[in-house]
Amino acid sequence: MTRVGHWAGNKTFPGTSGRTAQVTNPATGAVTREVALADVADSRLVIEAAADAFPAWRDTSLARRVAVVFRFRELLNQRKNELAEIITSEHGKVLSDALGEVTRGQEVVEFACGIPHLLKGGFSENASTEVDVHSVRQPLGVVGIIAPFNFPAMVPMWFFPVAIAAGNTVVLKPSEKDPSAALWLAELWAEAGLPPGVFNVLQGDKTAVDELLSHRSVKAVSFVGSTPIAQYVYATGTANGKRVQALGGAKNHAVVLPDADLDQAADAMVNAGFGSAGERCMAISAVVAVGDVADELVAKIAERARNIRTGDGTQGCDMGPLVTAAHRDRVASYIDRAEQDGASLVVDGREVRAEGGRDGFWLGPTLLDHVTTGMSCYTDEIFGPVLSVLRAESYDDALELINSNPYGNGTAIFTNDGGAARRFQNEVEVGMVGINVPIPVPMAYYSFGGWKSSLFGDTHAHGTEGVHFFTRGKVVTTRWRAPSQGGLNLGFPQSV
Repeated sequence: MTRVGHWAGNKTFPGTSGRTAQVTNPATGAVTREVALADVADSRLVIEAAADAFPAWRDTSLARRVAVVFRFRELLNQRKNELAEIITSEHGKVLSDALGEVTRGQEVVEFACGIPHLLKGGFSENASTEVDVHSVRQPLGVVGIIAPFNFPAMVPMWFFPVAIAAGNTVVLKPSEKDPSAALWLAELWAEAGLPPGVFNVLQGDKTAVDELLSHRSVKAVSFVGSTPIAQYVYATGTANGKRVQALGGAKNHAVVLPDADLDQAADAMVNAGFGSAGERCMAISAVVAVGDVADELVAKIAERARNIRTGDGTQGCDMGPLVTAAHRDRVASYIDRAEQDGASLVVDGREVRAEGGRDGFWLGPTLLDHVTTGMSCYTDEIFGPVLSVLRAESYDDALELINSNPYGNGTAIFTNDGGAARRFQNEVEVGMVGINVPIPVPMAYYSFGGWKSSLFGDTHAHGTEGVHFFTRGKVVTTRWRAPSQGGLNLGFPQSV
């Protein structure tokens, strides 16, 4: 059995804990690898490798740092198909989706290649008589990244390119469900010329997470995952004096107004609801049909959902399996409960005939109609291929429904009315908004992040907010020539 280990000092090591977890191929159900689960000693070894590497990397010139990041970008571009295959083998998403994940992550690498411009400070000559003032932004030190299973490459790449380019050293803790992508990225960094200890991988579970949140050498933590864990990461990390950005769960709504192009809307709902088997924090899980469009819209979504090929992600199917058997069973339980609560089951994914191994973790596209806000299929983040349709009488009712939801990650509106769209983008209480765009994931030079219970901390991922998260400001006041007047003066300094 292949062992997936840790990475520190530009080499892998198995760890000393003796604890492991199984890694499966979701399309077959077969156990393909085992991953080491760090104990405290393993965690400290990796963190200390990053701490030891920080002073030299901090003092490396911007030109040299950018050269390494650019080389990493070139290698990633040449070999991203390899990474996509690793993701599919452990997560289950289809190859085209895995390749899209890598490509979107690469955009942040490209953004980080411009770090010299993004780190420029300000300068004021003669702010006071013969006194100059300038500002700089400097790296923090060791930063931890705790990544989720659903995007084992893209989510870490939201953070580590900017962190490394800015002069920090990184400890990445990937999900134990699909850990191999992180090691592949570590090897690529080493090939690109990144010095030992600048990028490290710590495999594990809560033990590893807690050490990242408490170790004094770790200065900041970036997290993406469920809201309860995001709350824990934020509370624990900040209590230990760390800067924390913790991106939590989501319940993303798409409002379909009566004037919308229903074929376009139906295509968008299917793509955004069932892509990656719904295991996306930006997936549309709640469709809000306004006015009298619901029946026609539901029929169009159902027609498309029934034609989706569910199966092995390497065989040209449209949608792959869920990541584990336990998660598949959890998602299926929400379908059971929705029926009991009175929702109309239009398309039942439990009956899917998948094109893959008989022991794969299969659940097909599921469409629920006449869902109400009190049903668990609406209140909970299911994180699977389950699309719920709610009905609203008016735009105002739809807006109130979204703004009353505790999550505020992403949302979308489908309409041909520019005035309605402009009003929606202004009034909706959500961090990322799409207008006739179902998954409004921003480009790398804009920030990614939600509002309300979808984000803990005040800084979003990547973009200029990411640069500010991974750096801190310093202001330097300089005088080289002694003032003409001498003598003691114990008064507070004044600018003259």
